[in-house]
Amino acid sequence: MTKLRRGYWCECWTEDVTEQRRPALLASFDAYTAPQADRWVAVTLRTISPALDADASDDAWAWLYDGRIETRRALLRCEPCTVSVTHETTRITWTIRPVTYLPLAHRTELPPCAYEFRPGPRVSPLS
Repeated sequence: MTKLRRGYWCECWTEDVTEQRRPALLASFDAYTAPQADRWVAVTLRTISPALDADASDDAWAWLYDGRIETRRALLRCEPCTVSVTHETTRITWTIRPVTYLPLAHRTELPPCAYEFRPGPRVSPLS
């Protein structure tokens, strides 16, 4: 029997705070340890901080210096965490949630329909 694996599901969402639209998923990441999960957020914040306005950059660095420790502790207690910064009218939010990853079943053979597939003639991209 295969074992279940604990980890963290990380997402980055953006939303325009001046509009009534839903947030948009920008990126996601599957982490297997708390340090790996908070590092994903930290690397991203460090990368974008030079492009942020002064307030958002200050918020980013405040989390990097102080908030990150609390985030890591919360993750180790299996609590979900959120980190947000607002640059002008865009709010960027990272979420980290503890999850249990289910192993995928490995196939030993292809399904019958795979043998019925016959590729068609190739068409030249220049024709």
